[in-house]
Amino acid sequence: MQQPEKTRSELWMDLALVAFLIGFDVTARVLPHAAGVWPVAASAIFAGRILRYPVLAVVVPLAAVMLSNLALPGEDWRVSLVVYGAVVLPAILGMLARRWRGALPVIAGTIANSLIFFALTNFAVWAFNGMYPMTFQGLAQCYVAALPFLDRTVFGDLFWVAVLFGGAWLVQHAPALMRRSS
Repeated sequence: MQQPEKTRSELWMDLALVAFLIGFDVTARVLPHAAGVWPVAASAIFAGRILRYPVLAVVVPLAAVMLSNLALPGEDWRVSLVVYGAVVLPAILGMLARRWRGALPVIAGTIANSLIFFALTNFAVWAFNGMYPMTFQGLAQCYVAALPFLDRTVFGDLFWVAVLFGGAWLVQHAPALMRRSS
């Protein structure tokens, strides 16, 4: 059984990481960036995989999107609801990826998440924004119009996953690397 002091310390470390990731995501969403390239999904996958209290991983993308939406132009509330649901998925995928070692589960989860996010959010745009006819052709037009953002989303998510996991690896291994180079 864990000592209460260690459990408290682990919780505080997780809360500090959650706060960092939320701040990082909000900043990245609010500052100018390439369309479709934001680190929220990568942060959620990272949090789901790394946090000792993985349920906190769901807080990361929800809080980041809600807080950054305060500074961004409004969307239809129904589209926003779909986005909120879609940004929770990578946290769950990160928790599921804990079952396997290595980068492959994270990479596969990241790509799957990018594709699901694309499918869900563009379906919501078609269904709720009134920009496209409510026909199969209208749905196809919506997805075709969004295709230029798909590769940005996939590559952006993979980039941010590499930054976060690579950064964590460097932080964990920096002392040993410094000792080795001395």
